[in-house]
Amino acid sequence: MMFSKKSKPDPELLALKEELQTAQADLALAYRQFDQALDPELVESCIYQISAVKARCNYLIRSIKEHNPETVPDRFPAAGRPADAIGDVPASSLSSRGGSEGGAAWT
Repeated sequence: MMFSKKSKPDPELLALKEELQTAQADLALAYRQFDQALDPELVESCIYQISAVKARCNYLIRSIKEHNPETVPDRFPAAGRPADAIGDVPASSLSSRGGSEGGAAWT
């Protein structure tokens, strides 16, 4: 009779998954800040922040897949919203956002 040997969870893989969850929370925060930003400079800053966090999420997803391709569930899609939501907002469209002279109130 064959017994399957239970393998211990890989601590590196667990750390990558935890870091991905943190990065996804950071991405959600960056989107909320973008949604509330009124000043064009803050909008631009939010766009760069979103881009940076999306790059980090994509790196972590690739790392998890390379480490063990069978461990990446469907709940880890490519980071971010659909491209039409904000992903590739050209700098020229920032002025059309209708910002005010004041700053943004971030929560």
